[in-house]
Amino acid sequence: MLRIKDLNAYYGQSHVIQGVSLEVRSGEIVSLIGRNGAGKTTILKSIMGIAVRRQGHIEFQGEDISKFKTYAVVRKGIAFVPEERRIFPNLSVRENLNLGMLRIDKRDRKPILDEVLAYFPILRERLTQKGGSMSGGEQQMLTVARALVSKPKLMLIDEPSEGLMPMIVDTLAQAIQHANEAGVTILLVEQNIELALQQLGGRTYIIDQGTIQFAGDAHIVLASEEIKQRFLLI
Repeated sequence: MLRIKDLNAYYGQSHVIQGVSLEVRSGEIVSLIGRNGAGKTTILKSIMGIAVRRQGHIEFQGEDISKFKTYAVVRKGIAFVPEERRIFPNLSVRENLNLGMLRIDKRDRKPILDEVLAYFPILRERLTQKGGSMSGGEQQMLTVARALVSKPKLMLIDEPSEGLMPMIVDTLAQAIQHANEAGVTILLVEQNIELALQQLGGRTYIIDQGTIQFAGDAHIVLASEEIKQRFLLI
């Protein structure tokens, strides 16, 4: 579904991503892990057309989207859950979710909304509440839910568990797993190794200093103290 070839991306003059290649097959959950500053978020932003890409190609379902504007990437069926959440604080939960469904036929919105709210029952109780007045965990649920209601083919999720209570992390993990089982392909950036490798599993890429250092199954990383100590500081 997604193939990145020899990606080089920059912030200003800083060469953040150096010749990265990876792929995500349809139906997978693929984790991209590594230390802070390794380049994980930059890869997601490069896919979305936010970070500056100078070399390399990004293909989605066989089409080169390397030069697409962000809105065009979204229209292709890619949803982005940013680390900063970026909800609209002065809009209600329902209004935030409605914004995620702008491309959905109005007749189809209610069943889609009901399906997603089943993952996050607390949001159904908060539909009229302003997004900015909710807790951090509830806001993260809203961010993921807003992406899901757009009915994406591929979701890019950046650090969903950061700063959250374990119970909230479990809820998010279950929602991601259910969405994947319903047909959504996932590329997950995460520092929580238990979430990325144990709860969600799948194939894993480890990035360090802008380059891919490991590609393989999650269980290999979990079983290797050398890999964890060298690249993950565990």
